[in-house]
Amino acid sequence: MEQEGGKAGRFGDCSESVIGACIEVHRHLGPGLLESAYEHCLCHELSLRGLSYERQRVLPVCYKGIDLECGYRLDVVVEAQLIVEIKAVERLLPVHEAQVITYLKLSGLDIGLLVNFHSQTLRQGLRRLSRK
Repeated sequence: MEQEGGKAGRFGDCSESVIGACIEVHRHLGPGLLESAYEHCLCHELSLRGLSYERQRVLPVCYKGIDLECGYRLDVVVEAQLIVEIKAVERLLPVHEAQVITYLKLSGLDIGLLVNFHSQTLRQGLRRLSRK
């Protein structure tokens, strides 16, 4: 099922549209740029697809009822439901997946995409993670 805007695809969320946007960015740019360049281009592509997003959302750490501003930021939050964590590294490591899982727990969101634009093919550098 093709997905447009915020409509749910086979995952029941906007993952498919966001993955398609990531593939388009990777197809045009390839590996080798900084994460910030991929983030900027991805957000442009999300706009072209009619998806709402927020860049660099502050993520406080709640400790014993106190919100602490510790400098954590979510790269991109799409449709207020999905975190996109952008990497441009040689290969994804378990610590990168743990980072996304922690961001999901702290934000209360359920789904995250870990995207490594440095991969030769985006399929190799893409992980869909959930906090459940």
